[in-house]
Amino acid sequence: MLTMGMTPDMKNACRLQFITHFTEKYSYFDAAMLALEGGCRWIQLRMKDATEEEVERTAGMISPECRRRGAVFIIDDHVQAAMKAGADGVHLGKNDMPVDKAREMAGNGFIIGGTANTFEDISRLAAQGADYIGCGPFRFTTTKKNLAPVLGSEGYRRLVAGMKAGGIALPIVAIGGICLADIPEILSTGVSGIALSGSILRAADPVAEMRKIAALVYGK
Repeated sequence: MLTMGMTPDMKNACRLQFITHFTEKYSYFDAAMLALEGGCRWIQLRMKDATEEEVERTAGMISPECRRRGAVFIIDDHVQAAMKAGADGVHLGKNDMPVDKAREMAGNGFIIGGTANTFEDISRLAAQGADYIGCGPFRFTTTKKNLAPVLGSEGYRRLVAGMKAGGIALPIVAIGGICLADIPEILSTGVSGIALSGSILRAADPVAEMRKIAALVYGK
């Protein structure tokens, strides 16, 4: 089953997502470029405390780089900024615009993802027409404020089982404090993929770290 805004290539790219994170060493743009160079083909621009103008400016730099490499470009929270920047879609948190309202604005060719922590969240997002679900956190992470309860591997197994029982076939992507060593265990739970941020940028060589993870996730 293909979801509203996603081609088969996009669904494959969805299995490994990089979410930008500003550090003393790397800007949001730098972070996205490192992930792209390392083989990631799904970039989410997350700039939580930035103005919409700042998001649009940074998105305008990243969007053509993603397009040049055939990567999916998603913007966190800002539906209008994502549309203006020519992004492929938007990711909406629990306190952001509802998925169905964003769909009315952006149309069926636009990827819309949502954040979940519980099966109730997943069911709501599926009913609203989300294309994929970012689900977490796997463990405690400092890259996100107001963290939801930690899921761990068993939490993902329960949620995946609930989705199968409920006939929900959306891609579900694990997120939250994930590093290279966690990936085989997480993927064994039945989730569709993983999303990373801080573990890449903390690595001594972020590009090499991403290449290792891409090989593990995509089996190259």
